[in-house]
Amino acid sequence: MTILGLSHRRAIIVGAGQAGLAVASALRTAGLAPQRDFAIIDANPRGERSWASRADSMQLLTDAQHSAIGGVPLPSDPARRPYPPEMERYLTAVEASIGVATMWGIRATGVEHRGTGSTLLLRTAEGAVQTRNVVCATGFASRPSLPAWASGLIVPGVILHSADYRLSRQIPQGDVLIIGGGDSGTQVAGELAHSHVVTLSIRSRHRHRGRTAFPPRGTVRSSWFRRQSPTPASDERLDKLLRNGVTFAPGSVGVDGQDVLFENGSRMKPQSVIFATGYLPGDQWLPQGVRDGAHRRLRRGMTTMPGLFVAGHPRHGRHGSDTFIGAQRDASAIVRRIMNRP
Repeated sequence: MTILGLSHRRAIIVGAGQAGLAVASALRTAGLAPQRDFAIIDANPRGERSWASRADSMQLLTDAQHSAIGGVPLPSDPARRPYPPEMERYLTAVEASIGVATMWGIRATGVEHRGTGSTLLLRTAEGAVQTRNVVCATGFASRPSLPAWASGLIVPGVILHSADYRLSRQIPQGDVLIIGGGDSGTQVAGELAHSHVVTLSIRSRHRHRGRTAFPPRGTVRSSWFRRQSPTPASDERLDKLLRNGVTFAPGSVGVDGQDVLFENGSRMKPQSVIFATGYLPGDQWLPQGVRDGAHRRLRRGMTTMPGLFVAGHPRHGRHGSDTFIGAQRDASAIVRRIMNRP
C-alpha cells in the first residue's frame, strides 16, 4: 500500500516507537482495526527504530517491569534494565501482537486543517493524505543536539555524538573528553574508563567537586585530565566513575582550535571528543503555531489544532510522557478523544 491508499482512515500515527505503538494498542483496544481504521508510518528504514542505533552497552533508564506496552511483558527479569537489542526485539513483538503493519520509510513533513470540517491533511515526502486524526509520536529525543560551537572543534582523533557511539574501539587511544554529565555521558564514560583516559565535563556542581580538583584559570596540560538537556547523573554513579579513574572538568563553553574551553577559564586539548549533549524532539514537522502553543496547559496529548495529538513528548503532554508508563497514559487520553471526535 502507498501513502495515498491511507486516505480517510480514522487516525494516522507518525512514529513506530514506544509512544506510537502505545497509541496503536489503545486504538485496537477501543475497537478500531489496524490498517482498516488506523495506520502507522515511520521515517526510518524498515524495522529500524531508534533502539537499533543505540550502543549495545546502553541500558534503559527504567526496569523491565515498568517498560511494557499494551499488556505485552518484556521477556526479562522484571527488576533488570534492558539493553537496546532487547528493546528492538520487544517493540517488534509488540507491533506483531497489535497486528499493525508499519509503513516504513515515509517521513511526515507537515499537517494542516482541511476546510471547515474535521479533516486533516497530513503531508509526507511520498505525498499527502487526508485523515480525521493525526498522532505525532516521533519522539522527545529523536535528533542529536550539539552546542553551536561544536562545528569549530578540531581534534586528531574523532568527534561524535553519543547517539553514534557503539563500541570503545571506535575511539582512538588517548585522552577522551566526554561533554555532558547525563545518563548517556556517564554510561559512555564508564565503558571507556577501562580502555582510555577519560574526562567528563559537567555543568552541575556535585558534592564531590573538591575531590576532582578543577584546574585554576589558564591553560593546563591535557595529561592533568583523565534524554533537551541530559538528566544529571546521581552522585553514586559519579562516585563510581571517580573510583574507575574518570576525572571531572567544569562545563564546556566553547572552542579555540584544538582546545575545549571550560566555564572556569581553563582549557583542554583532547585527542577525541564525545558530545553527550542530549537530543532534539522529532516534532519539527508540526506547524509552528502548534509547537509555540505546546507550553499551554492543555489536556494530555492535545494541541491547539483539533484532531492533532502528540504522544510521548513532555512539552506537549505531562512530565514523564517520554517514559514507557507516561507514553501509555498519553495514549489512553489521546484515544479517548479520538473516539469522541466526529
